[in-house]
Amino acid sequence: MRARGLYVLTVLVAILLGIGSREYASVLPHFIAEHFGDALWAAMIYLGLRAVLFRMSIPQTFILSLGFCFAIECSQLYQAAWINDFRSTLLGGLILGRGFLYIDLVRYSAGAISAYALDRLILIPISVRAFYELTGHDAQ
Repeated sequence: MRARGLYVLTVLVAILLGIGSREYASVLPHFIAEHFGDALWAAMIYLGLRAVLFRMSIPQTFILSLGFCFAIECSQLYQAAWINDFRSTLLGGLILGRGFLYIDLVRYSAGAISAYALDRLILIPISVRAFYELTGHDAQ
């Protein structure tokens, strides 16, 4: 349960950083303002899936999250009036985006890879350590 909470916390951090990268774009370096929002969105998807599908393997979660991000981006090629009306809302724009860009696929890949690395290098060791502390076992 603690591990799930850790993933939820990282999702919230990714959301706050993503919103901040859009809200404060004028004061951030151009590269960060231009690319980090989409990368953070993909990281949030990965971390959110880890929170919900905690027992799924890490590579499977990575593939699922990247596939989801790519599917959302490709869905932007569909331009019916009803979906464009939804995309023009704040929520619709955040979830579905507004227009297809090839560079977004690169940004999503970078975000998902970064979240995967964060998971492998930091989050899992913290979760394992917490498990051993809860069960009273030695983490050796």
